[in-house]
Amino acid sequence: MKASFLTPTATALKLRHKMLNTTLATLLDKAIQSRAQQFTPAHEEAFRLFNGFYAGEPNLIVDVYARTLLIHNYADDPAQNREEALEAARYLQSALNWLRAGIIKTRNGKTQSEKCGELVFGEKPDRKIKEHNVWYAVDLTMNRDASFYLDTSLLRKWLIEHARGKSVLNTFAYTGSLGVAAMAGGAAQVVQTDINRQFLNLAKDSYSLNGFSIEKRNFIAHDFFPVAAGFKSAKQNFDYVIIDPPFFSTTARGKVDQVHESARLINKIRPLINDGGALIAINNALFLSGQEYMQTLEELCKDGYLKIRELIPVPDDFIGDVVNKPITDPAPFNHSTKIAILDVKRK
Repeated sequence: MKASFLTPTATALKLRHKMLNTTLATLLDKAIQSRAQQFTPAHEEAFRLFNGFYAGEPNLIVDVYARTLLIHNYADDPAQNREEALEAARYLQSALNWLRAGIIKTRNGKTQSEKCGELVFGEKPDRKIKEHNVWYAVDLTMNRDASFYLDTSLLRKWLIEHARGKSVLNTFAYTGSLGVAAMAGGAAQVVQTDINRQFLNLAKDSYSLNGFSIEKRNFIAHDFFPVAAGFKSAKQNFDYVIIDPPFFSTTARGKVDQVHESARLINKIRPLINDGGALIAINNALFLSGQEYMQTLEELCKDGYLKIRELIPVPDDFIGDVVNKPITDPAPFNHSTKIAILDVKRK
């Protein structure tokens, strides 16, 4: 797959010069300057270059995966924002001449290919990135997101530092990056479970990149609710259980609702955690405030069998400059992606 209509010709460079006087160009230049330390010679890392939600351009998010530019167009009417997204791609291709591919994802696009991403320059996107010295396989057009969540970078670092010798269950694993981090940290066992086998196959690719052994029994492509029930029936427990559910989904076996029912989901997996273990809870509901989520966690801790150990922040560079306040106040968290580590005590 090759797209070349954004090749930085004289016309594109002229457009870049023209854009230097626009608000968007100024914001992008500022983002480039503030992320300069992340432009390593090898260009293997992934990071958020520009967070328009906070910076005053709410319809645009710009990420970098190795040498691939990824632009998210969040406009309600994507046709109105299409040209702005293309201009941003042209501008950044010229400004960052080490980029070799660019993709635009249109959140509200008419076709699945628009939603999953269209290549607008280069021949093919990168298929792997490195974070905290660990490799992760990515498939940037497999889904509406990028197959790898940048906001949980510090949680992956935490797992690398704390998972040695632990047994880990990663529920709603998606492409398994949190489980891969646990493996990199020396976990004794990591079980990854997600309803979508294609996502778990990408997790296996990450294992291969790092030389980790792949055991089929540790990759369970099934619905969360029967999987949790099966572990409970078998009395199979884990030292760490990670729960990172999607914002909202419904299957024949149950419903996931992070706004109204996060306590119910946590209670589903509490029996699976060993005494002295930890529950790693993630809630990314944009309309659930940090205080509301903390109240839920504190209520769960009242019986004395859970205790909040620490909150894991989202990286500051993922948030960027804050011009627009978030829809709901995430405090005491620093972002709507709310991550808490809870110590577990069993009767």
